[in-house]
Amino acid sequence: MFKPLKLILDIQELDIKMIRLMSLKRQRQKELNQLHMITAELKTQKGLKHDEIQEMDESIKEQEEKIDALIARIKSLEEKQSSIKKIDEFNAITQEMTSAEREKKGLEQDVMALVDQKSAEEELLEKIEMNLKTSVESGATLEKEIGASIAEINAEGAILKDQRDLMAKGADKETMAIYERLLKNKRDRVIVAIENRYCSGCHIALTAQHENIVRKGENLVFCEHCSRIHFWQGQSEDSTEGEAAPRRRRRRAPAAK
Repeated sequence: MFKPLKLILDIQELDIKMIRLMSLKRQRQKELNQLHMITAELKTQKGLKHDEIQEMDESIKEQEEKIDALIARIKSLEEKQSSIKKIDEFNAITQEMTSAEREKKGLEQDVMALVDQKSAEEELLEKIEMNLKTSVESGATLEKEIGASIAEINAEGAILKDQRDLMAKGADKETMAIYERLLKNKRDRVIVAIENRYCSGCHIALTAQHENIVRKGENLVFCEHCSRIHFWQGQSEDSTEGEAAPRRRRRRAPAAK
């Protein structure tokens, strides 16, 4: 293995742990944001529904005032009609009373429809208020739990960062700079082993020549497909890096007599 990679491989393990912690933190914050969005949406629905019901109350009141006015008008016409002796005037007042009665019935039907609609909207408002109450109560518990989880993540991340910063001081600066540039781009392992002549990062087959260069461990070697840095781990590393184990010489069988 290329010597500067040994320490950076350990650094990479700390970086991967921190990346996973950050991913978990983002997920927990996303859950919290979704909860806040649901609560805010329920509050908006409650406000809109309350305004709709208020408008219906005003409309019902307006229609009832019109009905009261028509009732008073009909009563006045009845009193007037009782003192009229001419048939033409009597018939004219009768027609006016009939028209007023028809208008009154139409308004009464509208009021009944509005009352039914208002009742249905009030039921919806009650459900929204119950959901909002549940959301707020469960949200308070979940927010506390997520807050504690994020605090733990931050504490663990701080410990890992301190370890990482200490190890980074002893790493080869040039190799470290290349590693950090790749890590920033991929946000995943960028120093990977060759396994059965495949890159364990992108899982694409490599040439025998490429594998041999990596085995030697003389320089940084990059995957030609995914640009990750390759290293070799195997028995050759336990003995002499880059050298294959010596082949055993076969003994020639004795000639037959």
